[in-house]
Amino acid sequence: MADKIKVMIVDDSALVRQVVSQALAKEPGIEVIATASDPVFAIEKLRAAWPDVLIVDIEMPRMDGISFLRKIMTERPTPVIICSSLAESGAQATFDAMSAGAVTIITKPKAGLKSFLEDSSNDIVQAVRAAAKANLRALPRGGSSAVNALNRPKLTADVMLAPGGPTAMARTTDQLIAIGTSTGGTQALEAVLTRLPATCLGIVIVQHMPEKFTAMFAERLNSICDLEVREARNGDRVIPGRALIAPGGRHMLLKRSGAQYQVEVVDGPLVNRHKPSVDVLFRSVAKFAGANALGIIMTGMGDDGARGMKEMKDAGAKTIAQDEASCVVFGMPKEAIKLGCVDQTMPLDKIPEAMMAYTRSAG
Repeated sequence: MADKIKVMIVDDSALVRQVVSQALAKEPGIEVIATASDPVFAIEKLRAAWPDVLIVDIEMPRMDGISFLRKIMTERPTPVIICSSLAESGAQATFDAMSAGAVTIITKPKAGLKSFLEDSSNDIVQAVRAAAKANLRALPRGGSSAVNALNRPKLTADVMLAPGGPTAMARTTDQLIAIGTSTGGTQALEAVLTRLPATCLGIVIVQHMPEKFTAMFAERLNSICDLEVREARNGDRVIPGRALIAPGGRHMLLKRSGAQYQVEVVDGPLVNRHKPSVDVLFRSVAKFAGANALGIIMTGMGDDGARGMKEMKDAGAKTIAQDEASCVVFGMPKEAIKLGCVDQTMPLDKIPEAMMAYTRSAG
């Protein structure tokens, strides 16, 4: 029998420690080895036993969760799940957690906490299991993460865009690249986009992120990339040298206007428990771009984007998946590979080169 996943919970809320501990205790493969009301107490307990996964709040006495996370990642890198209400409204706190190396983030509400934690117990268990498998060696220096907000119904892309036969024009010189990613994706996207020249084809991106964070993330990338990188706005054109990132809390779909591509940014239900959803973007790309697109699925937890990539492949698009060794979490690429819709699997550092090869072929 495999060893149990050992978990430590660090939260100044006795309710959180109790409810999360009870939820995890029901799982035969998980053991809560310790809880602590703040990081200083946690550090004392870590000397006695080190967990496989830490669940950490941000706002705590004596030491905040971000400082604790940075200390952990410096001294002994360990998968850390941030569980905080600040992630709901504080984009800076979320950015700091992601930059410090959190594997995933659970956004807990300020009210109705007990019922939320109870209703989300299965999702918390899944987050712990995924975090325990995270490949921390694939995290670039400075850490990375993506948000995995929980307690979400798993709807499909059907709720946003009907499936159907391709309506894309035949292959044209107006082509594009679509990217989907989640856990580990912030640093993965930085590694890719900073290596692309302004001559690259237009790019549309879904990265699972909380609302209010995507604009900050896009601004940061824009300051260090040759490409123009920005949070997508409804009606933005997809043009060479521009990368559009779907806003947190909104879906982004590709549309065709005459001979040009543009994006539609709309509200709607969660798809695969995410908004924005990769499946929604990829389905729209399959429908309106077809063979005029390259689809790339990168590091991420879950299976969002796998079915959409299959639709892209069926519509004639080229497809790439990031390989397991360079992924922080080999979830989304693995599921796409399982569906048989991936043309090439490659390490992260080869993806920019493949994108430029596709760009040159489009010319």
